Amino acid sequence: MRKLKTRIAEVLAAVLAAFAVYIAGFGIFDTIIVFGGVALAGVVIAILLLDSGEREVVDAPVGSAPVRTASSFVSVAHFILLAVFAFLVLRWMGIMLEQEEFFVDISRTDLMASWIAFAIIGYLTWRLFGVPMAIVFFGMLLYAVLPDGLGGADLDWSSVADRQWFTTDGVFGRPLQVVATTVLIFIVYGAVLQASGAGDVLLKIAFAATGRFAGGPAHAAIVGSAMFGTMSGAAIANVVSTGIFTIPIIKRAGFKAKFAGAVEAAASTGGQIMPPVMGVVAFIMADVTGIPYLKIVVAALIPAILYYASLFIVVLIESRKQGIGATPPEKRETLTRQDWIASLAFWIPLGVIIAVLLTGRTPQNAGFYALCVASVLCLILFPRFRHPSAWWQALVSAGKTGANLMIIVTSVGVVIGIVNMSGIGLEFADAIRAASGGSLFIALILVMAGCIVMGMGVPSVTAYLILALVMGPALEGLGISKIAAHMFMLYFGVLSVITPPVALAAFAAAPIAGAKPMETGVEAVRLAIAGFIIPFIFVYHPDILIIDGFTVTGLIWSLACFMLATWMIGTALAGFDKSRLPLWESAVRLAAAVAVLTPDILSSLAGGALAVLLVVLHYIRSRSVEALPETTTQGRKT
Repeated sequence: MRKLKTRIAEVLAAVLAAFAVYIAGFGIFDTIIVFGGVALAGVVIAILLLDSGEREVVDAPVGSAPVRTASSFVSVAHFILLAVFAFLVLRWMGIMLEQEEFFVDISRTDLMASWIAFAIIGYLTWRLFGVPMAIVFFGMLLYAVLPDGLGGADLDWSSVADRQWFTTDGVFGRPLQVVATTVLIFIVYGAVLQASGAGDVLLKIAFAATGRFAGGPAHAAIVGSAMFGTMSGAAIANVVSTGIFTIPIIKRAGFKAKFAGAVEAAASTGGQIMPPVMGVVAFIMADVTGIPYLKIVVAALIPAILYYASLFIVVLIESRKQGIGATPPEKRETLTRQDWIASLAFWIPLGVIIAVLLTGRTPQNAGFYALCVASVLCLILFPRFRHPSAWWQALVSAGKTGANLMIIVTSVGVVIGIVNMSGIGLEFADAIRAASGGSLFIALILVMAGCIVMGMGVPSVTAYLILALVMGPALEGLGISKIAAHMFMLYFGVLSVITPPVALAAFAAAPIAGAKPMETGVEAVRLAIAGFIIPFIFVYHPDILIIDGFTVTGLIWSLACFMLATWMIGTALAGFDKSRLPLWESAVRLAAAVAVLTPDILSSLAGGALAVLLVVLHYIRSRSVEALPETTTQGRKT
C-alpha cells in the first residue's frame, strides 16, 4: 500500500510538472480550473507523500512533524482530509465558474466549510514547513477574528472566509497564481539540468577555475553554488545537492568542519540573490512591484557579485590564517573539450531566457523556451538523459517540489489577504516610524530585525512575499525608492536562512560537515557578513543598484567603500590579515569600516584613510616579523 501511494504521488507529480510546461508554453485556458487544479494537485501529492513516509524538502522544515510511516489511523485521517479538500476545491470551482455568468449568493454552509479548508492547509503547512510558518498562518487567522479589545482586527468570520476562499485574493491569490504560471516552469528547468548531469559539469568547472587559489575547494563551493543556486528556488535544496560533493573536499583541504558547512550554507544562500533567475524571486518581485524584470536583474547584478566577492575575501583570509595553500597541480580538475561543450546545456538556455525577455515576452515564455533548448541540449550532450527514466525523474522531482510550493503559497495567500483586509502593514509602518524617532538608520535596523525574524523557517519566495506586504509600506514611507526597499527586504529575508537560532541552510549543512548546527550558523553569519551590509548600501549609496539617475562616479565610490569596508570587517572578525591581529587593531578596523560605510563624505574619507593606514602599518610590521627568523638564522650560521 505504501508503494502504491508513492507511485500515485509520483504520477500526479509528473502530471503537475507537465501541466506547468503546457501553461508556460501555451497559456492558461481557464483561470478557475487552472488555479483550482494546481492547488488541489499540490494538496493530494503532499498528503500521499506524507502518508507513505516521504517528504520532499523545499526549504528545511525546522520544527515540522517527524517523517514516519503512517499508522492505519493516520492513513484513514489523511484520506478523509484528501477527500474533504478535493470536495471543497471542486465546490469552489463550481461557484466561481457560476459567478462568471451571474451573481451567486454564497451560503453560510459554504462559508463555514471554507474554514475546514484553512485548517487542512494549516496542518499541511506545519507538516511540511514546520512550526514557525504554521504559527504565522494560524496566528493571522486568529488576529483577523479577535475583537479589537483583545488586539485583533475584529473582522467578521464570514467576511474572512468570503475574501480568503471565494475570491482570488487569499488561498487562490497572487502567490499561487505566480507560482503556477511562472515559477513551476523554472523548477522543471532546474530539475532537467540536475537529472541530466549538467550540475556535475558546473561543479567540475568551479573546481577547475578555483584550484590555483589558496583554499581552492572552498572557492569552488562558492562558484558552484552561485551557478546552481540561481536556478534553485531553495537554499536548502542547493546545500543538499551541492554540499554532499563540496563539503567533504573543503574539509580534506584542511578547513574545520564548521567552516566547511558554513561556506556551503552561505554560498547556497547567495544563489537566491544571483541573477538572472534569483531562485525565481526576480519574477515574483516584478509581479509585486510592477518594476520590469530586466530592471530588477540589472539592479541585483552588482550587489550579488559583491556578495560572492566578499565570500572569496573571507575564504582567502581564513586560508592565510590556517596556512592552507592552493590545490596541488596534480590534484586539480582539468577541463576537457567535452566538459566545455557539455556546459553549453547551462549557458545557452540562460542566454535564451535573457533574449526572450528582451523581446518583451513573459517570464513563463522565457522559461518554456529555455526548457525546450535545455532538453534538446541535454539529450545531445548527456547520454544518461536519453533514457526515459531520467525524464521521469526530472518530472517527478519538479512536481514534488511544485506540490510543496503549492501548500506554502496557499497559506501565504491567506496571510497576505488578511494583511490587506486589516491594514496591519500600514500600522506596522507607523510603529516603525514612531520607534525610530525619525532616524533613518534606526528605522532600517528595526526593519532588518523584523525581516530576519519573519523570514526564519520560511522559504525565500514565501519570506519575500510576506515581507513585501508587511515591511514594504514601512520602508517606502521612509522615502526609499521602491526597488531599493524591496531589495533590502529580499536580502534580509534570504539571509534569515543562515541566521541563528533558525539557520535553516546552516542546519542542513552541519550534518554533512559533521559539525554542530548552531556553531555552523554563527560561522555562516561571519562569512556572509557582507550580505548584512549590502542592503544598507542600497539606501545610502543607491548608485550601486544602477537605478535611474545613477552616476558612474557614485557607483565607483560605492564599490570602493564596500570593498574596503569588507576587507576591514573580514580581517577584524578573523583576527588575521597578513599575520595575527591584536584585539585592539581588530576593534579599530571595525570602527574604520563603519566610518567608511556612513553616508557622510567626510566620515567616509576619514574612515578610509584610517583603514589604509592600518593595512599599510600591518603589512610593514608583518614583513619585519617575517624577516626576523631569517636574520637570526644567518647570524647563527656566521
